[in-house]
Amino acid sequence: MTAPQPQGAKPTRAEEARPAVKVKSTFREYAEALLVALALALFIRTFFVQAFKIPSGSMLETLQIGDHLLVNKLLYGLRIPVYGTRLFSYFEPERGDIIVFVYPEDREKDFIKRVIGIPGDEIEIRNKKLFRNGQPVGDEPYARYAEPAEAGPRDNFGPVTVPEGNVFVMGDNRDHSFDSRFWGFVPYEDIKGKAFVIYWSWDGDDSWVRWSRLGKIVH
Repeated sequence: MTAPQPQGAKPTRAEEARPAVKVKSTFREYAEALLVALALALFIRTFFVQAFKIPSGSMLETLQIGDHLLVNKLLYGLRIPVYGTRLFSYFEPERGDIIVFVYPEDREKDFIKRVIGIPGDEIEIRNKKLFRNGQPVGDEPYARYAEPAEAGPRDNFGPVTVPEGNVFVMGDNRDHSFDSRFWGFVPYEDIKGKAFVIYWSWDGDDSWVRWSRLGKIVH
């Protein structure tokens, strides 16, 4: 039996060999978990999926003002953050894709439109009727028209040929969309991704959630 040490005595060698136990504070644990969560969210937002809100009616009736969308940022290729340069691509944009891109005339803004023309396509509009490669595009159930035809580029445009590495885009609400008819093509490098689902929708006028739109696939 080991005799008790007198008060003020030095610890034994066995006691000195015991490892010190570090007690991590609850605050530090929460802080580390929060930093990891933020880093993971930033990583996902940068390379994979990003949320966007629809602020205008240029894509009616497909997209409503107040729709909140998720956009697949990886579909068209992995990009270098800030610079936007594509390292490699999985797929190229296709006709009918609804894409989010940097607005060419103000790079602080993002626009959302539908791809109408891909590289090599000849696009023309005659009295509101869309022609692609000399042939009328017959099936456009998403297109919305509300006003009579006029002489400007909104209703009479082209023909123009889409250059390599670019797309021609238009809003589904054709009479109320500021798109490629007015400011030109969208380079691949400016495309942020393809919209694929509505995760939230809020009617600001009536202050009401549009439950029927939640989870709706965008196409």
